[in-house]
Amino acid sequence: AHSLRATQQALAQANTETFSRAVAELRARLQCQGCDAATTGHALGLVGAAMARTVGKTPYDSQYLAAWLMLRGGLVEMATGEGKTLAAALAAAVGALGQVPVHLITANDYLVQRDSETLAPFYEALGLRVGCVLASTAREQRVPAYRCDITFVTAKELAFDYLKDHLAQGGEHDPRVLRARALLAPGGEQGCAEDDLTGPLLPGLHMAIVDEADASLLDEAVMPLILAQPGQPVDASAYACAFHISSELQRGRDYQLLPAQRCARLTDAGRTQVERGVRAASANSSGSTRCALAPPQRAHELVEAALAARWLFRCDREYAVTASGIELIDEVTGRIADGRQWSTALQQMVELKEGVELKPPAVPAAQITFQRFFPRYLHLGGMSGTLTEARRELRLLYGVGVAPVPLARASQRRWLGEQLFVNAEAKWAAAVQATADMRRSGRPVLVGTDSVADSARVSALLHTAGIPHQVLNAVQDAHEADCIAQAGRLGSVTVATNMAGRGTDIHLDPAAAAAGGLHVIACMRNSARRIDRQLIGRSARHGDPGSAQRLVALDDLLLQRTLPAWLRKAAAATASGSGPLPGLCALTLLYIAQRRAEWHESQRRKQLRHAERQLGDLYGFAGTTE
Repeated sequence: AHSLRATQQALAQANTETFSRAVAELRARLQCQGCDAATTGHALGLVGAAMARTVGKTPYDSQYLAAWLMLRGGLVEMATGEGKTLAAALAAAVGALGQVPVHLITANDYLVQRDSETLAPFYEALGLRVGCVLASTAREQRVPAYRCDITFVTAKELAFDYLKDHLAQGGEHDPRVLRARALLAPGGEQGCAEDDLTGPLLPGLHMAIVDEADASLLDEAVMPLILAQPGQPVDASAYACAFHISSELQRGRDYQLLPAQRCARLTDAGRTQVERGVRAASANSSGSTRCALAPPQRAHELVEAALAARWLFRCDREYAVTASGIELIDEVTGRIADGRQWSTALQQMVELKEGVELKPPAVPAAQITFQRFFPRYLHLGGMSGTLTEARRELRLLYGVGVAPVPLARASQRRWLGEQLFVNAEAKWAAAVQATADMRRSGRPVLVGTDSVADSARVSALLHTAGIPHQVLNAVQDAHEADCIAQAGRLGSVTVATNMAGRGTDIHLDPAAAAAGGLHVIACMRNSARRIDRQLIGRSARHGDPGSAQRLVALDDLLLQRTLPAWLRKAAAATASGSGPLPGLCALTLLYIAQRRAEWHESQRRKQLRHAERQLGDLYGFAGTTE
């Protein structure tokens, strides 16, 4: 620490020639000695001085500590508002100065472009080249971007470019090839020329620093990223027939719904009923329909998909209907998941349900998950505001530890408690009342919901109450970030789906800070405690004043999926009128519901990891498992 501060102070005001000479000496030292403790401390002091010289920000001790920990190969928990972007920039700069190409992975294209442009003067002062890869970036621009010292990119774009390389190389672009490139050709100088547009996009998987690491490494870990080609057009009449048969089945007798698994299962009686319905429909239908539904197993699968589409997937919660058709909504962020489709027949059944044109099912050409992709880096680091709850699983999945970083300033957040209501109507009424009470004192309010439908419902109630507000839901662009950044103004009210604007600071204006700061009303419990902490952490950032509360209802999706109906009914009987349930009863139910959801998600990742290992063993002789 002493060496770090001494280096920073000595170079912060040095002339350009002296600073450039210090950078050249550091490059040579890093290449000869690597990132030992003394060299890393000196390097962080130098890049900290560059930060002060170029962007006018002197890093805090907590940011230096976070950068140090990421350079040692670990994940860092930094509270929201503690400056994760600058901490990642420090770590990336030190790695790149040591001739290790760095992929700096952020949450979305807006942040990729914003951070690469904002930090470009900082990196250029150190003699480092910065690349930026967006969804709209053409191949001829991606190749030189990936050859830069530091490349800003989203996890999704990076993984898809890996899959494209895999297909282009005929299956030879596997982990061993990439790790060999990373070891033998750092920076791409030996074998991946910048002007070679016919070679692979990625010169190797050297060092990754993942912002909002819990989102990529946990929440989206089991979502397969599929590089697909259009398949054969579906037989719409066969799908329509299966959908019609599903409407004639009786729940309990013919099928069971499994909300936690998002699927339906036919009983023996239900299978018999389906086969009877297929025979009746086939007698009056074309040969193609009879052929598509002829194998009983195929008919059962289509009907089960139809039942799930009917009863377990809702518009403006799991998906949205747009001009492009059915688009999935990311349940963690509340945003449209561009290009994502459901597998099997579920996509087509939801399209039938909503009366939109049926699209041909995608045929996978290659696929991978984040929990298979990220361990292939030689060096993996990252950060988030919420990681400690999952530290054991992160160690198991990725072989990295989690270290919390102390706050730079003591938190002033006031927790106003949690209330559990009998139904959603009572919860929304309480949310509107709490919003009105806070706004009367001039405090800005952020109301968090877990779906587009709920945000629209809250908006309608706020309109009725005469409370001006703005709504952010299922949109990911610069407008969203601008709106969330303005949510700290005096008297402003913002309704947002869960993590809308994640990665963007909410700055309080002086009047709002004097009134008591931002108040967050969380209108849900999420499937994981750490996701709850992300929303609550919006208030009282970096020593600012602020407060938060949580309002939940017994008919919320989480409780419906994890608690049996009889238990919810018994709990409702303990409430007094439309008021909240008694505190101990409420906390016990919410604890059980959330822990069950966390266990289920953890099991999904564990089962996928086991299945992928088996697949790797089975196809390992081919040199790839993609």
